[in-house]
Amino acid sequence: MEITLTRPLPPPVLHRAARLLPLAANHDATRLMALVPAKTPHRAARRLRNRLGEQLPIDVITTPYPDADHKVLLNVAFPSTVNAALTAQAHREHQSPERLVELAVHRALAELADQEIDRFDRAVRRLLARTTPAYLLSAVGHALTRLPERPTP
Repeated sequence: MEITLTRPLPPPVLHRAARLLPLAANHDATRLMALVPAKTPHRAARRLRNRLGEQLPIDVITTPYPDADHKVLLNVAFPSTVNAALTAQAHREHQSPERLVELAVHRALAELADQEIDRFDRAVRRLLARTTPAYLLSAVGHALTRLPERPTP
């Protein structure tokens, strides 16, 4: 399971939590990985939150890789007021709270994808204003044949 924290952990807190469950941390201790034995990912996330939730400022627990249905488990513990509002909204819409959050995440990701497409479209139009489609296509092909070490924003 992958744990995203709301703030970096000081080393003593990380070491104390690692005594409860073996953890691997990223460079600034804002993301952790843990192996949690359980029959399902949902049980593993619940077990992880129960064991470490009091020790760590856990924001989100996820599975690091998609399952056979190409889905990633997202385990979020909302404050009680948010949970109550979410439950009430789900009841009004005849949905489960989980389904309501899933739909909201899908809408947000679709909106983000649309924004990226629009950004690329504007960039390509700016480039085409200064060159021909053939030169642009050639430049893109050339750039794609080079594998950058990391993408630049």
